[in-house]
Amino acid sequence: MSAHQQTAASPFIRACRRESVPHTPVWFMRQAGRSLPEYLKVREGIPMLESCMRPDLVTEITLQPVRRHKVDAAIYFSDIVVPLKAIGLDLDIKPGVGPVVQHPIRTRADLARLRPLEPDDVKYVTEAIGMLTAELGETPLIGFAGAPFTLASYLIEGGPSRSYERTKAMMYGEPELWADLVERLAAITGAFLKVQIEAGASAVQLFDSWAGALAPQEYRNYVMPASVKVFDAVAGYDVPRIHFGVGTGELLALMGEAGADVVGVDWRVPLDEAARRVGPHKALQGNLDPAVLFAPTPAVEAKTREVLAAAQAAPGHVFNLGHGVLPSTDPDALTRLVEFVHAETSG
Repeated sequence: MSAHQQTAASPFIRACRRESVPHTPVWFMRQAGRSLPEYLKVREGIPMLESCMRPDLVTEITLQPVRRHKVDAAIYFSDIVVPLKAIGLDLDIKPGVGPVVQHPIRTRADLARLRPLEPDDVKYVTEAIGMLTAELGETPLIGFAGAPFTLASYLIEGGPSRSYERTKAMMYGEPELWADLVERLAAITGAFLKVQIEAGASAVQLFDSWAGALAPQEYRNYVMPASVKVFDAVAGYDVPRIHFGVGTGELLALMGEAGADVVGVDWRVPLDEAARRVGPHKALQGNLDPAVLFAPTPAVEAKTREVLAAAQAAPGHVFNLGHGVLPSTDPDALTRLVEFVHAETSG
């Protein structure tokens, strides 16, 4: 039996498909990582990108939150710049900073550095996913990638940015160069997701972390066509496709339109309002504010009940935080949250 068949009846896959579930499924963005002492232990002395390229480490780190929290899905441990590193770009992930690109992409000549991604470039991904699906059994594994706009922003700015001025300058000032850049990135991202699905990932999530910096019209004109290409590239596999960005309340309908089956919602928009914006044919994912987990347990439970009540308006719901787990979160608070959501929504 293939990994996809094994996980088809899981609550997570059923919720993504807007089918009935025994309980609301739960997983957390950034569940594998910095908040877990066992993660910090296995990563000790190992640079981030190296840890993403070692199948044994990827497998262990991906499984840690499933073991500890009993979440309903695992997410493949990686980073959005992994496929860019795999095609030979000179970049690194600097602790406390994030991805830093040695030679930013600013001119048409620079585009030549963005060659297509071949499966052999990321053999370690195929190997790790094979190991993972063997361990996970009926628990789905979510593959993931960065969306073309967010990847383009890193490449143009040279690293993280708050104002995206160089990115927007290219978008508005050199629209043809911009279109060619995001088209190349769409092809690389689509290929990276295909590798993950063919290796056994049961669903995929496209992170457009920075798309919230755009107005809806800009998103529609400059970004959506490339995201559509990514979702189209994996449409034939019949695995759920999730789309998530931060601060994207004004873009929710468009992000669904781009081809997602599930639209991730950050904590700024209640799920009943998100359901109204997205429309009836998409499941929703979200959306407890990650900072709520620092409050006492009764407060966490009260806010969780609010999320679950608002989610009644959605045709399918995967419970998640409205962004990634914050590094200093108490892991026990996450474990309790999974138990609470399961208990509240069972039967």
